[in-house]
Amino acid sequence: MIQRKFWLNRIEESWKERPILWLSGVRRAGKTVLSQSLPSVEYFDCELPTVRKLMADPEKFLKETKGKRLVLDEIHRLDNPSELLKIAADHYPSTKILATGSSSLSASSKFKDTLAGRKFELWLTPMTSEDLKGFGRTNLNHRLLFGGLPPFFLKRKLSESDFQEWMDAYWAKDIQELFRLERKNSFQKFLELLMVQSGGIFEANKFANPCEVSRPTIANYLAVLEETYVAHVIRPYSTYRKTEIVTAPKVYMFDTGFICYYRGLYDLKNEDMGLLWEHYVLNELQAHTPSKRIHYWRDKQGNELDFVIAERGKPPIAIECKWSRADIDPAGFKAFRKIYPKGRNFIVASDIETPTTKHYGDLKTEFVPLPELIEKILGRM
Repeated sequence: MIQRKFWLNRIEESWKERPILWLSGVRRAGKTVLSQSLPSVEYFDCELPTVRKLMADPEKFLKETKGKRLVLDEIHRLDNPSELLKIAADHYPSTKILATGSSSLSASSKFKDTLAGRKFELWLTPMTSEDLKGFGRTNLNHRLLFGGLPPFFLKRKLSESDFQEWMDAYWAKDIQELFRLERKNSFQKFLELLMVQSGGIFEANKFANPCEVSRPTIANYLAVLEETYVAHVIRPYSTYRKTEIVTAPKVYMFDTGFICYYRGLYDLKNEDMGLLWEHYVLNELQAHTPSKRIHYWRDKQGNELDFVIAERGKPPIAIECKWSRADIDPAGFKAFRKIYPKGRNFIVASDIETPTTKHYGDLKTEFVPLPELIEKILGRM
């Protein structure tokens, strides 16, 4: 069995902090296989009627499994999942539970109690660089074209039915069960348009007419996509200077494979790589630095930085993503550092193997490979 060591270690370390873990992520990200690969666990598929019947009396179930390591897959299928988890946290702290679902815990109406202070949340992103090594397939172009959902990544050829089956299951099992949305065609049209425009500035008004819904409905659709990890809203970094973009967010969709499919990309060309690499870097940042807030920056003169990581009390970290180090233009860094002079500047490119430093006048920039970018952001280098 393929071992996703990064995520297995993350689960084990999180269990040391809290007995209840909530593992979420998009459909087919690998939550079930990952949870089944944990050593010494008892696995329960809550989609099965027999399992739901077994857990109808939470206290009896927890007494019988006291002190064990349990996986409760698709736990939102239970009638009252928060009750079971609350009883476990309060009365059976020696029992370790990994509960899985395709959305954030707060998204489901069945979770009347969000278990504040009792659980630790983990978000399983599409495949990371570590995952590629674990799968024994490190070809980055393949990862960008086929995406980071393991069943898609492992195929030699993808068909339209693969994507449509995923979309149908997402609508039926995630959207309908959790949110009860109507107008499937409008929702899917919105999702498809976002895939095509992924990484761009989001303006709700531009989607309302093509999707035949109101602007508030578009805003609700986006919130649903965000709750289920299908869209990531990246907000601008600013201190409300007159020269800065302060409100318009960017929206990045969850997977490069789906972006390629909806853009009609079947063979990647050099001009396709920059945007896909930007999405891949974002995915890596989200996997390794989930507690850090990721922004972008742009001013009204058009100067821009792909990502800015800001932590309270610390200078902002500026990041530019380039497929090739030959494509560097320092204008965005220079404009940003006129306003925010303190902080590190990173250029992460796919063809950088050894870290180097370059000065553009007084501006110091660090050229780094992606793994070292993560290490530096985490403060390990």
